[in-house]
Amino acid sequence: MAYTEDKHRANVLAEYLHLDKTTCSRENTFRTILDRFSKLDDVRKAIEATGVRECGIIFGIDYSKSNETQGAKTFQGQCLHAVKGKHNPYKEVICILGECIEELDDDGFIPVYGFGASGCDLFPLDKEKECKGFTEVLDAYERATSDVALGGATSMAPLIDKAVDIVKNTNKYHILVICSTGQLTCEKETVVAIVAASSYPLSIIVMGVGDGPWERMRHFDDQLPQRKFDNFQFVDFHCIKDTSRNPQAAVALAALMEIPDQYQYIRDLKLLEKMSKKSEGRN
Repeated sequence: MAYTEDKHRANVLAEYLHLDKTTCSRENTFRTILDRFSKLDDVRKAIEATGVRECGIIFGIDYSKSNETQGAKTFQGQCLHAVKGKHNPYKEVICILGECIEELDDDGFIPVYGFGASGCDLFPLDKEKECKGFTEVLDAYERATSDVALGGATSMAPLIDKAVDIVKNTNKYHILVICSTGQLTCEKETVVAIVAASSYPLSIIVMGVGDGPWERMRHFDDQLPQRKFDNFQFVDFHCIKDTSRNPQAAVALAALMEIPDQYQYIRDLKLLEKMSKKSEGRN
């Protein structure tokens, strides 16, 4: 019987439910990627040195109800999605990452999705087209947010699965940026999706906005030894922004920190080649 993706996901979930999360099995080759850069220019040079030539960007925004309370300490008690007046945390992340990540996107088009909204697990912020650059990402966010009803259940799985589909359809390395409060109600689904995504040329960056706590996001970052490689980077947006002399550079550095090593793992594991062969077999 063929070893299907659904069967693999079921096995991952079974492992997650029973695995000692602080250890790796002897057979597993998973290694946590260490944060080893101190300057943004060094990360950029390392990304170039690893040979990243074709790269796509996917952006996801958390519309769960937790946004209403997660700004108690970090956003003067306001909802994190308050769109009137000054920049809210989501707008800040979009603007900061637009300056450092947009240059990696070879075609400039950025699919943007919302998740966690009431009655909708996943939806495009712009139903007419993909955004061209982060300026249009910001415009799409501002237009869509006032009409979105925040939801209760929260899972990153639909967004991660969608990103994997995009990677498969384009046969290209992608970076998925998820801006989120990190307060998941469907944690197991998200774990399975993260592990499954490690079989594809996809890096996941979670920009944590709001008050936290962030233990689960840090666990996803440094543990989950069932993964093929460490494909997940967590960034505590407010902590880094509020404790740095140059907040924009510090946030950008933290976001890109693991990209060079992740892409090297992708090359070593030949994930792009394997995906291309699967695509040829389907045609």
